[in-house]
Amino acid sequence: MSSAISIAGLTKRFPGDVLALEDVDLEVHEGEIFGFLGPNGAGKSTTINVLLDFVRPTSGTVSVLGMNPQKEGVALRQRVGVLPDGFHVYDRLTGRQHVQFAVDSKRVDEDVDALLERVDILDAADRKAGGYSKGMKQRLVLAMALVGDPDILILDEPTTGLDPNGAREIRQIIREEAARGATVFFSSHILEQVEAVCDRVCILDEGRVVAIDTIENLRDSVDADARMTVELDAVPTPETLDAVEAVAGVTAVTASDSTLTVACDPGVKTRVLDAIEAQGVGVRDFATERTSLEDLFMTYTNHDTDDELTADDAADTDRDAADAPITDATTEDATESDAAEPSEVSR
Repeated sequence: MSSAISIAGLTKRFPGDVLALEDVDLEVHEGEIFGFLGPNGAGKSTTINVLLDFVRPTSGTVSVLGMNPQKEGVALRQRVGVLPDGFHVYDRLTGRQHVQFAVDSKRVDEDVDALLERVDILDAADRKAGGYSKGMKQRLVLAMALVGDPDILILDEPTTGLDPNGAREIRQIIREEAARGATVFFSSHILEQVEAVCDRVCILDEGRVVAIDTIENLRDSVDADARMTVELDAVPTPETLDAVEAVAGVTAVTASDSTLTVACDPGVKTRVLDAIEAQGVGVRDFATERTSLEDLFMTYTNHDTDDELTADDAADTDRDAADAPITDATTEDATESDAAEPSEVSR
C-alpha cells in the first residue's frame, strides 16, 4: 500500500530547549482517513506545520505525496487542501471572493457556487466573511480546502463551531473525499467524530507516538475492560461490592444508588451477576458497553480528555505559523519557511 505521508525520525526543538517532537515515525496510507490525536502540547500542530513546511524540523525526514515539503513546497500545495485550526478569514472579502481566490491560486477550473453549496453557505456567498459565524467561517475554509480535488486534505478541528447537523455534514464530505481517493489527515479533540470516520488513529503524547492502529486493534492491544452497568432492586451493601470486586477479572466497581458500574474482562459477566445474586440482591437489568476511544486515549496518555485534549498545542511555540491566513496554504509564495530556523534535516 502506497504512503501519502511518510515521517521518519522527526524531531523538532525550539529555542529554549523546548522539545516539541521526538523521533516520530508515521505512515499514512493513500486513500485512508487518518485520525491524529493528542493532549494539549503533544505536538500535533508542530507536525502539521512541518508537513506544510511552515516549520522546519531539527532532524528526520518527511515525505508528502512522494515530495519533500522543503524542496517542493509550491508543487505540493497545489495537491493539498488545508483547514487549519488557527485560521483567519479576510473580513472585507465575501465568501465567494475567498473561494475564487483559492481557485485562482491553484489555477483550476472550479465552480465556486458548487463548492459553496456543498458546504451549505451558498446563500451567504456575497456577504462579507467578517460577519460570518464561527461555523460559517469553518464551512468557508473547508470549501477553500476542497478546491482542485486535492490528493490530501489536512483538517485540523474541522467541526469546531458546528451544530450536530453541521458536524454530520462535514463527516459526510470527509467520507466522500476518501471515496474519490483522497487521503484525509484528520485532527480533532471530539473523539466521537474521529471514531465515526477514521480508518486508523495515531495518539501523540509529549512529542512521541504512543499508539497507532485501528481503534479495534488498540482496544485489543491494551486488553481494555468492558464496562458493565447493573441495575439492582436495592442499594448494594458493602458486602455486595466486596463480592463483586472479588470476582477474578473484575478491575473496578463503583456504586450510585442502586446501579453498579463494573469494569471487567468481557468473559466474566455471568460470574459478576452470580456474585450479586449470591448476596441476596436481585438484578433488574444489565448492559455492557465497549471501551470508548476516550478510554483508550486516557489509557495511552494518562490525560483526562475533559480538561486536557484540546484543539490547540499550547506548548508548541510555532502558533504564529499555524495562525497564518488560510489562503497561505494555497498561494504559490505562501510558505513561511524562509522565516523558520535553518534546516538540519538529514537527507
